[in-house]
Amino acid sequence: MLAVPFFIMLSSHEHIETEQSLCPFKMVTGFPCPGCGITKSIIFFYQGDLLKSLEYHVLGPFVPIASIIAILILLAELVTQKNYFSSILYSTKLAYALAILLGTYHSIRLVIFISTHTVQQILTESIWQ
Repeated sequence: MLAVPFFIMLSSHEHIETEQSLCPFKMVTGFPCPGCGITKSIIFFYQGDLLKSLEYHVLGPFVPIASIIAILILLAELVTQKNYFSSILYSTKLAYALAILLGTYHSIRLVIFISTHTVQQILTESIWQ
């Protein structure tokens, strides 16, 4: 998850904003899915452009941070043979909170997307252009 955006950034950083999304949902419908923009967001986070990173996906900058924290906690579990992570990882309340956050963010994002794009622009973002 952390390496793919890094290698994309190294290979094609000039065209990253104009590249077509590889999201199957967006290719078929022209509308972004809840995860659309995460990779570009992480790429801009790696480049140090936090505002552009947040513009592509508000949760993008948190993915590398959360991944590094998870790796550190899992390493601590391996070294100490204690279980620190399972109570957080298997928390139903956390899962519901994250689902509500992502659902709310995506709903707002869709309303903005529909209000700022014409039908023709939406079709050009799909395979039906």
